[in-house]
Parts: sequence; C-alpha cells; structure tokens
Amino acid sequence: MENKQVGYLLLGVAILLIVITFLFNSALMESVRTSCFIDHGDVESCEMFDSVDYQKYFALSIVGILIVISGVLIFTKPKEKIIVKIVKEKKKRLDKSLLDKKEKKAIELIESENGTIFQADLMEKMGIGKVGITRLLDKLEAKQIVERKRRGMNNVVVLKN
Repeated sequence: MENKQVGYLLLGVAILLIVITFLFNSALMESVRTSCFIDHGDVESCEMFDSVDYQKYFALSIVGILIVISGVLIFTKPKEKIIVKIVKEKKKRLDKSLLDKKEKKAIELIESENGTIFQADLMEKMGIGKVGITRLLDKLEAKQIVERKRRGMNNVVVLKN
C-alpha cells in the first residue's frame, strides 16, 4: 500500500472512532445521570460525572493524534523511484582485413557454428595440430576476438563480438 492509501484508511478509522466515542459518551452520560440522581439526588456533585468527561477528552486526543498521522501520510511526497536502464552495447563489426589467412578461416568456422565451437573440433576442421591451434587462439584472444572457456577436459572457443 502507498502512504496516501494508508493515510486515508487511518483517517477513516479516526472518524469512525469519533462517532463511536460520542455515541458511547452519550450512553454513558445517560447511565451516570440515572445512577447519580438515584444515589445523590444531584448530578453535578457526583464523581462519576467528571470522570466521563476525562474519558471523552482522552479518547478525542487519541483520535486527534491519528488524524495528524493520517494527514502526514496523505500529504507527504513518496520517495522517488530510481529506474535503472541497462543499455545494450552495440555489437561491433569485426574487421577481418587485419587478420591473416588462418585467423580468418578460424573466425569463419566459429561463426558457422553459431559463435561457439570446441577447440578440438576447430583443430580437426582446420587441420592444425594442438600447438598450432593454441598459438592461433592465443593471437585471437590477444586481439580480443575470441575467448576460451574450460568445459571439463575440453576448451570451448567463443566469439566475443
């Protein structure tokens, strides 16, 4: 619930308490008048008559506090919500003109496999040995074109762009 809704709800409860207080006070005053008139013959000299007024003022002061609190809740400005937008970085086009023949072939093979390929599969498709593929991927990683990730006993080669 928002603060305004709670404030209006509290204001409604305060108004209801005012009505209940005055109804209870009038019923209690009637009972005191009857009781005091029978016992003392005079209503003003009865001690219960004064205590009813104190109870009424006490109840109305509590209701006043509720009204002040509800006013504060209704009229205070809620805290501003902070909205954070995540801006997606635009993919940069890979400039293949700076790559040599083997690097271009490796990139094309990785692209044909949806951007990921096992290092062993790349080695097999290019016809290069372990040392050669490792050196080739080291160069591509240094240029920040690919990234190798460990998957169990194998490496997966992933295009960064």
